[in-house]
Parts: sequence; structure tokens; C-alpha cells
Amino acid sequence: MRPKLGPKRGGQYESIPRRWSPISIIRPTPVCFKDGIRVITRLLIEGERLCSTPGYHFSDHRRVVKKRVLKILNSRKEKVRTSCCKDLLEFAELVMGYGAGAVAILAGFESTDIEQVIRARILVDKLERALDLLSRIMDQTRRRVINGEKASASEKIVSFFECHSDIIEKGNRETVYGHKVFLTGGESGLILDCLIERGNPADASMFIPLMDRQKEIYGRFPRQVAGDGGFASEANLKAGKAYGIKDIAFAKRRGISVLEMVKSTWVYKKLRNFRAGIEANISVLKRAFGLFRCTWSGWHGFVRYVRSAVVAYNLLVLGRLRPAQA
Repeated sequence: MRPKLGPKRGGQYESIPRRWSPISIIRPTPVCFKDGIRVITRLLIEGERLCSTPGYHFSDHRRVVKKRVLKILNSRKEKVRTSCCKDLLEFAELVMGYGAGAVAILAGFESTDIEQVIRARILVDKLERALDLLSRIMDQTRRRVINGEKASASEKIVSFFECHSDIIEKGNRETVYGHKVFLTGGESGLILDCLIERGNPADASMFIPLMDRQKEIYGRFPRQVAGDGGFASEANLKAGKAYGIKDIAFAKRRGISVLEMVKSTWVYKKLRNFRAGIEANISVLKRAFGLFRCTWSGWHGFVRYVRSAVVAYNLLVLGRLRPAQA
């Protein structure tokens, strides 16, 4: 029978910091500016359908671009892939020129039909955004593929449609593309806090901010804390003890003795086992509530998707707790 280490009188509870990275895309395309060429061409075609046809001209390069991309994906020779990338950059330059000319013409588009004018203005906004993204992706491709330069993860754009995605490296495991989500749970099974971070911050750097959020939200620090091994560090342990947290159990010790973290080996084992049980809650969020992969577009869509899943999960847990208490 598991001891009740969770909620006590006075509102003291156990906090479980846990990091999870829902993905926003499965994997990036080798040359994602192919998507930019396709999107800009579609917008140019849409602009031609306005009542008074704008006076810009362009060519549709989507078919040849698709062939080059397939060649890059299927070729094993670096020389062939580099040559195809150069071809794609040339086509992208042409499409950039088409788009810039269309923006100038559509910005001054006039018609007696106000709906057509509004559509033209919307097309201008979409084209400007697409051209900016394509320009950045082309620069990234030139530096990395043609010039052989290295770019930091924060500079890379891995998706034309989900350009907010961060590159999350997980040691020797597969690299994923999304955002880090830090969850804090309690003995009841409820998710007490959810923090979504941009970039790829180290887990150890997030322990103190997560504890500060507990103080801000609930008015006090937790009595006991069990966290993932990534949060383990001497600095985090000292800061936690200074906050008045009696027992802090990290899944990995990283040179810290058990008695430095908690008052006894028995407490450490119970907290460690309790943290392992939280993995079941993470599994439910991933599989039953779709938190394995975010399917909503954009950064704000990502945030709404994750928070909606957490709220739905908490409602389910509350529904199960009420009959048990009755």
C-alpha cells in the first residue's frame, strides 16, 4: 500500500516536475523552401482570379521543383544533392522575383467590388509573410549546403508552415521538433502547472523557476519534491532547501548523496517510486489526449492545444476523484 505523501493539512503537497516535448512536425523536409515555392505560386494563381486581373506575370515551377526534391531524397551522392539544391535555389530566386512584383501590383489594386479589394490586401499580407520566410530559408540553405557553414539550432527553420518549431535534442535518442513542456503534478494525479518554453533550455535551469511558479500559484512551496534526473544539480538542491522544501528526490543523483536530498533512504525510495507512477499520467496525456503530437497550427495553436489537453485531463481526474470521496 502506497503511503500518502501527497496533500496534507495546510495545503502542503508533493510536486513532480516533469518535462515532455510534444512534436509539431514529424520531421523537416531536406529542402523546406520547396513548400515556400508552392505556397507563393498558389497565392499568385489566386491573385490572377480577381475580377480585374492584375498585370503581373509568372511561371509555375512546382513540377520541376518536386522532381529536384525527390532526386535529393533518393540520391546517395552528395555531389548530386548539392547540384539539385543549387537548382532549387535558382528556382526560388525566380519565384521571389514573381512574388515581389505581385506585391507591388496587388498593393495598388483597385476595383468597384470592395470584396475584391479586400482579397487583394489579404493576398499582399500572405505574400509578404511567405516571401520573408522563403528568403530566410534560402539564406539558411546557402550557408549550410553550399558554403558548408554551421548554424545554431535557434537560427534554423525546419518547417515553412510550423516555423516556430524548436529542435529538441534528447541525447542519443531521436531528435524531435516542437517545444518543451514542463508539467508539475501532485498525489491526486492532477496537473498542477504547465509551462511551455521556447528554445531548448536545459532541464536543470528550469527547476528554480518551476518552484517559484508553485509559490506564485499556491502561495507556498511544496513540502516534498520528486523530479526527473535532468533537474538534478547541487545548485538546485541548495536553492530548494533554502525555499524550505524538506525532501527533494531527483531520479538521478549526479554526485549528490541520498541523505543530502532527503532525510532517509526510505523517503527517497518512496518519492522515487511516486515519480515513476507519474509516468502513467504522462502516458494518458500522450495517448488518450493526443499530447504526443500537436495538430494545431502556429505557436498560439500549439499553446492552446497543450493547455486544452491538460484541462481535459484534469477534468477527467476530478470526475474520478469525486465518486471516490463520496
